[in-house]
Amino acid sequence: MNIAILFAGGSGVRMGAGIPKQFLEIYGKPILIHTIQQFEYHREIDRIYLAVLKDYIPYVKELLEEYHIKKVAGVVEGGETAQDTIYNALKKAEEENPRDSIVLIHDGVRPFITYEVISKNIECVKQYGNAITCTPCFETIVLSSDNVEIADVPPRKNCYSAQAPQSFYLGQIIDAHDVVRARPERYENMVDACTIVRSQGITAHIVEGNRGNIKVTTPEDVYLFRALLQYRENEQAFGFGLTDRTNIRMNKGRHDD
Repeated sequence: MNIAILFAGGSGVRMGAGIPKQFLEIYGKPILIHTIQQFEYHREIDRIYLAVLKDYIPYVKELLEEYHIKKVAGVVEGGETAQDTIYNALKKAEEENPRDSIVLIHDGVRPFITYEVISKNIECVKQYGNAITCTPCFETIVLSSDNVEIADVPPRKNCYSAQAPQSFYLGQIIDAHDVVRARPERYENMVDACTIVRSQGITAHIVEGNRGNIKVTTPEDVYLFRALLQYRENEQAFGFGLTDRTNIRMNKGRHDD
């Protein structure tokens, strides 16, 4: 069983749009739906679980009906932090699926994830036990402990930017969460699932992601996402991007973007 866990419990303060960023419409469709459809149409994904703001659960269910989303097996309430939100969805998935299911934990506002990266995550978990989607850093990374002086400049060839999905066996990632949740400090300094598993001595493995897999957080990101959608449409219109378009047809038989 391959399961997508999509978390979209943020309030979108940095966007300044008046509504949570995951519900902003791009080309007439909420960002969250753009994201869900990438997993809905993927032939290797069996079920999807969503974690969203409590007040938006009825609205999300309406959206699932409107866009004919069939793979969503549960919509749960988000938690106090992003990791609490993810944990709620993981526990819901655990109630209904084997613990050896593969789960792909993905941010609901990363709508440009590709089918290829989803497949590579699943294969990496089968081979190594986990998969952390990353892209190589093209800019120089500097480290600072006081936000004033540069303490170190690590070699760029060793630097990657972690993205999503971050993928695991269901039972193993829940057990890792439970260890963290039992500590007095709980999720303090635990920014993602990769941080959680590495804090327990578990080796995390890289899957190279697509550079367009941005997290839509600021108004500038909205413009970038619109441009990426336009780029994909132009590829298809002029005969490029045939591999991705063929994959879409194999998965769904049609493409709603």
